[in-house]
Amino acid sequence: MAEKDIIDVANISFYYGKNKEFKIIDGVSFGTQKGEFLSIIGPSGCGKSTLLRIMAGLIKPSGGKVLFNGRHITGPNKEISFVFQDFALMPWLTNVENVKLGLSLSNMDEDKKQKRAVGLLDQFGLAGFEESYPNMLSGGMKQRVGIARAIASNPTVLLMDEPFSSLDELTANTLRDDVIYMLHNKKISVNSVIMVTHNVEEAVQLSDRIVVLSNKPSRVRRIERVDMKYPRDKHSKQFLKKVDGILADLVE
Repeated sequence: MAEKDIIDVANISFYYGKNKEFKIIDGVSFGTQKGEFLSIIGPSGCGKSTLLRIMAGLIKPSGGKVLFNGRHITGPNKEISFVFQDFALMPWLTNVENVKLGLSLSNMDEDKKQKRAVGLLDQFGLAGFEESYPNMLSGGMKQRVGIARAIASNPTVLLMDEPFSSLDELTANTLRDDVIYMLHNKKISVNSVIMVTHNVEEAVQLSDRIVVLSNKPSRVRRIERVDMKYPRDKHSKQFLKKVDGILADLVE
């Protein structure tokens, strides 16, 4: 018996304007299972980030629905967390206060929130920076704070919107490894990751499956399975063949 999807994207459409004249997404469907890293890739402007925000309950779709464990998502869900491309840290808050924002809906008392936030910063290599402000951090450190905030509330699903695109390649690679470790670490609640990216190599490096979208109004061109063990050799024939195949789909 097939395992039930944690996230089920069912015939999602999205358009601007009362007469549907600016249709961005047109009947997109796919599912994500427990323990899976799924990437969404497609041409610039095809609605990838919009689709991710619909899955987070931040935007209402024009048609279709998203289900989380069989329940219709109609707004933000504490079991689904979001990592933004531009870090989205509050510059007037310290790093530990930024992480504690992820616990704003929690019933924890203040001492437990503080302990949880400090522990996560330590886990992400930011011990000693708890009372610093974001402007004192590098881009990679800022994104670590953003990820720590996203998992502070023990979500089941982590949604990531091009989380590594503004980082240098060395820093991005380190953070990619951190996310893969987090997905397979049973002590961390996250058991599914869905990432939007424009980087085909990154998608092949990280993903179990890749949803390839067409140009707008975007539809699913195909869903590509990546059957390679971690860590993946980006210079192997298998890796390069997979990248070339997806690139060919994107330029058609």
